[in-house]
Amino acid sequence: MAAENIRLIVLAHTKFGENALALQTLSEAYGRRSFLVRVGPKTPMALFLPLNILEADIVPNPKSDLWAARNFRPLAPLSGIRDNYYKNTISLFMSEVLLRTLHDGVREEGLYAWCERQVLTLDALDADFSNYPIRFLLEFAVALGFQPGEEDLLPLAGEHYRVLADFLRSDFSHSMLIPLGGAQRNAIAELLIRYLEIHTEATINVRSLAVLREIYQ
Repeated sequence: MAAENIRLIVLAHTKFGENALALQTLSEAYGRRSFLVRVGPKTPMALFLPLNILEADIVPNPKSDLWAARNFRPLAPLSGIRDNYYKNTISLFMSEVLLRTLHDGVREEGLYAWCERQVLTLDALDADFSNYPIRFLLEFAVALGFQPGEEDLLPLAGEHYRVLADFLRSDFSHSMLIPLGGAQRNAIAELLIRYLEIHTEATINVRSLAVLREIYQ
């Protein structure tokens, strides 16, 4: 069958045999989907870093659900993320939230375009991005079709209710400037993940949250 050219975002990859990867991706065409990628000694593995935005040729296979992807072309260098330890850690968190929340084969209208904007926004920020994970989680809920409001978050918010209310009422620029300590920022991220778990009926075990906890203490 003829190859189809698509745009995708890398979520993660796992080794598949000696010379292949199962690449977990998000795309407008297929939503969350894994593809088989052949690799060799000269394959630039940096292509497959989480949240990389790539163009690729997809080869459908009627005999398997694991279609092949090849001829990868980077569409954005993301040097603002890759050259910054803190933003790179945030990108790992974002990709893991997407990976753990979205079910394989599920396609949400407009989700890919939203996600690409989130990646490029993080890449472009020069400063004041410590609150970005919280803003990402709130907007992700909206992108999934939920509308977190103050009453929805009240049962989970506890002592963080006023800060969460400030986030909900703020535009992007103001939300990046809300003063938070590391412990409070991490606690709010955890309760928003809990909110997503309740509404998606998924267990979202985000291991990279522990890394965020360390760098933002």
